[in-house]
Amino acid sequence: QVQLQESGPGLVKPSQTLSLACTVSPAMGNYYWNWIRQSPGKELEWVGLTLSSGHTYYNPSLKSRTSISTVGSKNQFTLQLTSMTPEDAAVYYCVAGSGWGRCDVGGQGTPVAVSA
Repeated sequence: QVQLQESGPGLVKPSQTLSLACTVSPAMGNYYWNWIRQSPGKELEWVGLTLSSGHTYYNPSLKSRTSISTVGSKNQFTLQLTSMTPEDAAVYYCVAGSGWGRCDVGGQGTPVAVSA
């Protein structure tokens, strides 16, 4: 079974771009590689995913600001979220799923705050 670990800055300023990485061990396989977030007091929100084929799918409400990609040589997939606002403050999780909507293995999550 794979293990996932998120990494990235814990604090970004408004209007900046958030960049997170998820390192997968031992290696990325044919999973659906998701990013999910949870803001304080809110439900989990799916941000988007990438497949081993390179296809990506995004939450329509975030699509214009989101980019997910893989770095195969590093067994990583990344999330970039532009134009950050305080509403984007959340714990961000990377999750491997065996199918659409499935969450089989997740990282421990990384908190991201948005403040000047």
